[in-house]
Amino acid sequence: MRRLYDILLFFREYLLLTLFVVVSIGLLASNDTTQIRRIRAITIASLGFLQDAFGFIPNYFDLRQENRTLRELNVTLSDEASRLREASLENLRLRRLLGLRERSPYRYIAAGVVGKNLQLLRNTITIDAGSDQGIALNMPIVTDAGLVGRISALSSGYAIGQIMLNKEFRASAKVQRARVDGIIAWEGGDRVKLRNVAKTLDVKTGDVVITSEFSSVFPPGIRIGIVTDIRQEPSSLFQNIEITPAVDFARLEEVFVIAALPDSARIALEQRPAP
Repeated sequence: MRRLYDILLFFREYLLLTLFVVVSIGLLASNDTTQIRRIRAITIASLGFLQDAFGFIPNYFDLRQENRTLRELNVTLSDEASRLREASLENLRLRRLLGLRERSPYRYIAAGVVGKNLQLLRNTITIDAGSDQGIALNMPIVTDAGLVGRISALSSGYAIGQIMLNKEFRASAKVQRARVDGIIAWEGGDRVKLRNVAKTLDVKTGDVVITSEFSSVFPPGIRIGIVTDIRQEPSSLFQNIEITPAVDFARLEEVFVIAALPDSARIALEQRPAP
């Protein structure tokens, strides 16, 4: 009891001030004179003005929570947009490939690219379809963009494709505009060359190059690429023509194998020794 008395005695000024404030507020509340009503109105107006004036100052904790919520929503929406964009691109690629299959008289076998070897002189791809799906050696490989290569090895469920960027790859080609014939070959880099085109023949930068009817492996009319550079070598009878392939091999994901085998009778006849 003595300790409580000492505490009250020590804080007596604060207690008296609190008591007087409470009594004053009570008297003001119970008083309804004209002067008191005017003081109330001025007080309320002042408080409202101060609230409006400082209302722009945000609540730190509310903003922090709102910022965290917005970041989580942004991550969720970004992930969803990425997945939708990927699905849209895949759908577009597949629709184009299906459109190519519908337009062509050949039967196409769909396959996914499960492996790539694009760092050597003999670049290849691995696809998830093989002899069980009807694939055979030397069948052409294409996409909606154009020619990829040909089947060079296979098993029951997988196959190896020799792409254009391969030292051993050859294909008979034709400049679509001028009907100039040549041979496609790769000598390194990200372009191929159109060989055996004489300097007198009409070839221009921007010409489209396609497979020709002289090929015993590839059907005619498959897009190979665009002529991007032509140089005239003084010591050569032929033009140095570089072609940018229509297919982006670094981004290759789905392909079609054309179920068309080389004409064995034609090959045998053409390889027969001249009499």
